[in-house]
This record gives sequence, C-alpha cells and structure tokens, in this order.
Amino acid sequence: MRTVSLALLGAASVFGLATAASATEAPAAAGAGEGTTEDADPTTIVVTGQREEYGIKSTSTATRTNTLVRNIPQAMSVVSEAQIEDQSLRSIADLLMFVPGATPGTGEANRDQITLRGNNTTADFFVDGLRDDAQYFRDFYNLDRVEVLKGPNAMIFGRGGGGGVINRVTKRASFGNNQQFILSRDSEGGSRVTGDMDLAVAGAIGVRVNTVYEDGDSFRRNVDLKRYGINPTVGIVAGPDTRVDLSYEYFHDRRTTDRGVPSRSDGSASTVDKPLTGFDRTFFGDPDDSYSDADVQIASMGVEHGLSDSLKLRHRTLLADYDKFYQNIYPSGPANGNTVALGAYNSRNDRRNLISQTDLIWDGSVAGIDQTLLFGFEFGRQKSRNHRLTGSFLPGENRVTLDDPTVDRAITFASAPSDANNRTRATVAAAYVQTQLRPTDFLEIVAGVRFDRFKLTVNDLRPSVNDSSSRSDNLVSPRLGLVLKPRDNLSLYGSYSRSYLPQSGDQFSGLTSTSAELEPERFDNKEIGTKWEPLDGLLATVAVYQLDRKNTQARDANDRVVLTGATRTRGLELGLERSISAHWQVSAGYALQKSEIRRNTTAALAGAKVPLVPKHSASLWTKYQFSKPLALGLGVLARSKSYAAVDNLVVLPGYTRVDAAAYYRLAPGIEAQLNVENLFNRDYFPTAHSNNNIAPGARRSARVTLRADF
Repeated sequence: MRTVSLALLGAASVFGLATAASATEAPAAAGAGEGTTEDADPTTIVVTGQREEYGIKSTSTATRTNTLVRNIPQAMSVVSEAQIEDQSLRSIADLLMFVPGATPGTGEANRDQITLRGNNTTADFFVDGLRDDAQYFRDFYNLDRVEVLKGPNAMIFGRGGGGGVINRVTKRASFGNNQQFILSRDSEGGSRVTGDMDLAVAGAIGVRVNTVYEDGDSFRRNVDLKRYGINPTVGIVAGPDTRVDLSYEYFHDRRTTDRGVPSRSDGSASTVDKPLTGFDRTFFGDPDDSYSDADVQIASMGVEHGLSDSLKLRHRTLLADYDKFYQNIYPSGPANGNTVALGAYNSRNDRRNLISQTDLIWDGSVAGIDQTLLFGFEFGRQKSRNHRLTGSFLPGENRVTLDDPTVDRAITFASAPSDANNRTRATVAAAYVQTQLRPTDFLEIVAGVRFDRFKLTVNDLRPSVNDSSSRSDNLVSPRLGLVLKPRDNLSLYGSYSRSYLPQSGDQFSGLTSTSAELEPERFDNKEIGTKWEPLDGLLATVAVYQLDRKNTQARDANDRVVLTGATRTRGLELGLERSISAHWQVSAGYALQKSEIRRNTTAALAGAKVPLVPKHSASLWTKYQFSKPLALGLGVLARSKSYAAVDNLVVLPGYTRVDAAAYYRLAPGIEAQLNVENLFNRDYFPTAHSNNNIAPGARRSARVTLRADF
C-alpha cells in the first residue's frame, strides 16, 4: 500500500479518485462508467495490484453521477476484473452466460451480438460511457469491469438500448507502481498472454499500459483466431481540482467465421426441428475462405475538474476508427437427407466515430431538499461504408454431404441487386437534465429527460438506385424512478423509462424512400424491484418488469410497409453478487422470461416466441478461499429450451453445464490457476444466429493460467 503526493490527494478529495486495480478498497472514477466505493478514504489513493472482490458498491454509469448501486432504480449486473480472471472469461458471449436476462448470439461469427430482455442488438455497446457500436469482437485485457444495464437507457445513452446496454470500464493510471503478467494455455492448443504495467512516472503523471496477444484454437476443426492489442493511457493531475486522462487503443482480431451447424429437417411442416447432432466438431463450408478481419483504433481524452466544492465538470471525447471485413461460406439450409445447402457472401463495414460528451454535476440543497443535479450535452458524428458481395458457386457445387461437409470450393463474389452498397452519415446533438431529489433519508426521486436531434443520410451506391435518402428525428426520452429506503441496507424502487431506435436499424444498414417516412421504434419499460445488502459486501436483487416494443415493421393487405408490429417481454430477475465473507465470493442469477410477438410483423405472426429467450435461465459462480494458498471455484449454467429464429421452426434444447476451477499460490505474487469448462462433458447448443447457423457448446476443456503480480 502506497500513498502519493499532496497534489494527487487534493484531486482524490475532489473526485473520489482511486486505483482501478482494486474494486473494494478504492476503484477509480473515470468519468461516465467508473465509480468509487461509499466508504473509501477520499484522501488516500490505495494501490494493491491484487485481485479483489466481485462487483462494485457505486458507479456513475446508470445516472452519470456517483450513486450507490443499491439506490439505482434499475436492474444491472456488474462483472469485475476479478471475476473475469477467476472464470477465465474471454468474450462478451462467455460473460453474458452468467448474467440473468441476457443471451449471447453468434453474431455470424464476426461480431458481438446479444439479446437483452427479448431485444436483439449488435450496437448497444459502450466504453467508459461512450458509444462503441461497430461490429467486432471485444476483448477484456484492458478492463476494470463490465456493466450490464437492463431495460431502455436512452436518457443516459441516447438512441437504441431498448433491452439494455453493455458498458466496458477501462483501466486508468493509478499513480502507483504495479505490474501484472498472465500467461495461459488451453487443452485445444491455444495460448494467451496479457500485461498490465501501471507506473508513476514523475510528479503528478501516471502511465498505464495494457497489452494482449492470443493465438487460439477451437474444439471445432479448422477454426482458430489471432488477436493482439495495446492500450497505453496517461493520467495527469493538473492541480488539486483537475485530472486529465489520455488513452489510445489499437486492437486487431482475425478469426475463422464459423457459422456452426444446420438443423435436421424431416421435411414435415408440422414438426419443430432440432440442431443436427453428431457434428459438434465439424465445419460446414469452406474454412480457408471464411474469415473475419477487424482493426480497431480508439483514442479518447477525459477531463474532470472541480469548479467548486459543489459543482463539477466532466468532459470526454472519443475518436474511433473501425476497419472490418468478413467473408463466409456457410450452411444456408437444413440437413435434408444427406445433403446441406451452402451460401456465401462477404461484407466490408468500416466506421469512423467522433463523439463528445460534457456533464455538469451540482450537489446542493434547494428549499431544504438535498439533490444532485445533472445537466449535459452530447455531439456525435458517425460515418460508415457498407459493401456486400454475394458468392456464386459453380453448377452443382452449392451443396455438401454429411460425409464430407468441409470443402474447398471455387466461388465468385459479385454484387447482387439486394446487396448493400452505401455510405452513411449519422449526426446527433443531444441535451439532457436529471435530478436526484432526497426529500428525506428514506426517499429518493430520480427524474430526467433527454432530447436528441438525430439525422441519418444514406447514399445508396447501387447502380440500379444511385440515390440519397435522409431522415431526421427529434427524440424525447424520459426516465422516472422512485427509491424507498426503509433501512440503510435495503432499497425498494419503481421506474419507467423509454428509448427509440430509428428504422434504419442499429447499424444504419440502409434507408429507403419508404423507411425514411417511418417513425422510430419505441421501447417502454416498467419495472419494480428491491436491492438488499444482507451482509456487508453482498448484494441481493429482485426485479419484475414489462418491456413493450412498438412500431416494428409489418405489411398490410396491399403489401405496404406499416408500423403495426409489437413485442412484449415480461420477466422476473434475481441476482446475488459480491462476497459472502472475506473468503467467499459469489455471482448468481435467475431469470424467468416470456417474450412474444403481440402483433404481426414482416418476420412472424402474433403469438410467436422471440428467439434466444429461454423461459428459465440460471447461473452460479462461486469461489472459496480454503487457505492462504488454496482456493476452489464452481460454476453452474442451466437454461430451458429456446428458439433459434422468430419463425419458431427450430428449437434449441435446454441444458445444464458445470464448470470448476482451482487456484494455488506458488509464491508471494505468483498464482497458478486451472479452469475446467463443461466438467461432465455435456452435449448442448447454447445459441444460434438462425435456424441453420447453430453454435455447438464446447465439450470438456481445460485452461491453465500462471499469474504474476509485483
């Protein structure tokens, strides 16, 4: 444990700053998304370099003001760096398996894709509170934690976020001297190494550099990945009331686009099909010509300044460049008899984001009522280039047999009339205001509203169209929450929130003269819940909600597009996270969900079940420190059946999976770790992208990790 200079102590006093390396002693507050514990010493920055407890006690992500999690009128799950390392999680998909109400998708094996509370998205991802909506696979090497917020969040995050958002909180310089290196190797032959170097350079300047290199193999034949990244950050305390953070990340991810296995069809229209079994390790299509290549560069600047004891200014600007190309030859139909049809296409999706956010936060009292007042504004510009080409096979070569499904085929890629070929430009100008009123010790009112001016222009470059379409929307997104606190460790809440999504979709994939006339989709969430800390450091949560999605596209009797489609998701979510004792960590959850189409859409009739939403899902991860050198971990996943697509023609069977882990301290600062996934070698299918792109779950696998902290 080290203390730092008086200048840093002054900044810590103003902002509650502390190291991101320890979530329980003093996690850093890095603008939107980072927070401090309620009981951290505001005059000392603590640096331990050790993994600490799961979860956090407070965050500024959900309200943009530092708020205790138990007083946030919204369900949220927090997976800290400690839990990520203990479970050896490697992806958003792995992490979401342990979040109640969430289901990962395969994302066509080229991107993160999720379903939260019955709403599918590829774009509701944020980093330190700023939009990170391009399509790629994110890594955890530079993160302090991942926060999953449930329900519409437009008042804080803007458009989209109908089912919820995922916010990644990155590490910052802590002004200490700590280094960590992690080396792991798995039973499939993959290896990974990460480094975290946190240095006090001189005076009030700190530098932190996080790196990763991974060369991975899969239990699936002919499937691999290679990714690497570096993220240097600089923290500058420019006075007792000011901190500046500069960050740059370069990340590269290249992998095989593995679309999984098809379903098995018996040709009967009355039969619900299931995934094709017996081919869990088999690649359907051409693996050599199926790949995804993403290069991501993200530069950001954050400034925190105390204008007075009660007024604080926070600003953050992000400039991001995403270059993405993927190509796949994949199963496009079910296994009929002994053959499977193939499809092929490639796509380039490049994006440039420039986003700026400024918050003013005032803590004070009006007419004897304590309150925290937030006023902020956001400006953003996003430019995208989308170009898709369809693959054509030689005559008779667009099918494979079950005896030989992995092939090498000559394919010609060219533009089809329906293939996207466009440039898009999206701009947003937003202002928001929120108050957190505390008229008594046992009541808090959270009320806010956001106004967005969102404009999208699409230049369609297809020769048959060669036209430009645009649409502007004025979006008003309210939020209201009431929090009753009958005891210091117990909060009861009720909330309402709304969000919108323009008809161009979450990736601005296209805008026609027809869709340009359509009003945005609308999401309304009503929720009640309770958050209880029965033990110091343990948080138990219950949430009951109804989320309605309206204005989805449908077709009338004259085949015209109209906005009459609607879905409704109702659910119950239970959560338990953080620590039962100093030696016992836990993260557990259960979700009961019913998500269905309420009115006909272009994709399904009323009554159809929303895909990838199991009625029951439960998860448990727990770690117990039996002695100073030895700890053991246990994980359980259980899900009931769900559907692969909205037509409900293919069902994904329910399953239960058990994981285990062991940790042993070899010497001070050096620990060995063994993680075993699917301990009992169960056969299961956790997710899908469509009826014939179904992901088999990995059979029993192991990963050995060596960690050094000094």
